[in-house]
Amino acid sequence: MLSFLYFFSCALVILLTVLGVSLGQSSIAQGALKALNIQPRASNSIIKTAILGMALTETSAILSLVLAFWLIFAKNPALVANPYYGLAALAIALAMSVPGFVVGIASSYPAQEACLSISRQPFIGNKISNLLLLSLSFIQTPIIFGFIVSLFILYQASSINSFPDAMRILASGIAIAFGGIGPALGLAMFSQSACRSVGYNKKAYQRIVTFTFISQAIIETPIIFSLITSLILLTAGTTTSYLKAGAFIASAISIGIGTFGPGVASGKTTSAACFQLAENPDSSGSVSKTSMISQGFIDSCAIYAWLISLMLILFT
Repeated sequence: MLSFLYFFSCALVILLTVLGVSLGQSSIAQGALKALNIQPRASNSIIKTAILGMALTETSAILSLVLAFWLIFAKNPALVANPYYGLAALAIALAMSVPGFVVGIASSYPAQEACLSISRQPFIGNKISNLLLLSLSFIQTPIIFGFIVSLFILYQASSINSFPDAMRILASGIAIAFGGIGPALGLAMFSQSACRSVGYNKKAYQRIVTFTFISQAIIETPIIFSLITSLILLTAGTTTSYLKAGAFIASAISIGIGTFGPGVASGKTTSAACFQLAENPDSSGSVSKTSMISQGFIDSCAIYAWLISLMLILFT
């Protein structure tokens, strides 16, 4: 049964990702068509922005495809026969497919809004495209981290020789898979608001770009905790203890779920701040300060979850 997981995981690596990416790209195309209907004269800029958005959204599918090929063509009959190798493959599938699905859909939010903003402000189309490029680069972080963790799992997969040790590897995949959902959604919410705000007030562009750098870095913080947890699990050393295996899984669940709320909440906070910057650019100092203080308190919840995860790994 565990050997079957290997073949199932080869498909799962790409399955959820292409679902999310295709839905996201469809939404971007719909946004572009709506923008073209509003402002046909800005067709070149709108189409360029839509293509940029779809190309960056494709990143998730490409990385998942690479790993799917790697698993299939690097197949070793001796490893496939190892019942625990299937759990390692499942860890890779989770680390890539869950973030890939979420990032694929989330990337469409700012891309749609960027096309609509260009229809309102066609003379700053290039600036809006640059803002979209910056925003989407941050949103791809969860899938990139998932890819990094997957490579580490591949390196260790052949040496797994016990069920508890397989659980350790699986826990590393779970931690990065679910730890990126909240931050990805938060980044998408903020990026959508940033692109929309520029469309309403082009004079606030520079302030919004500066605010974007700071805010997206803070929103992204929780997923860094997930990455660190995954890497600690991968470097914790082999184990044959079922007690430690349970602690590893609990640790992954703790950080995976613990980052969801802070990621989404931080995204909502910065979205509201971004609208304020567009409505009243002169208040940028107080708005930015309030937003960053709020995000500091919100991210403390992710830190608490991370501390529990570390204690489960180190002291069980």
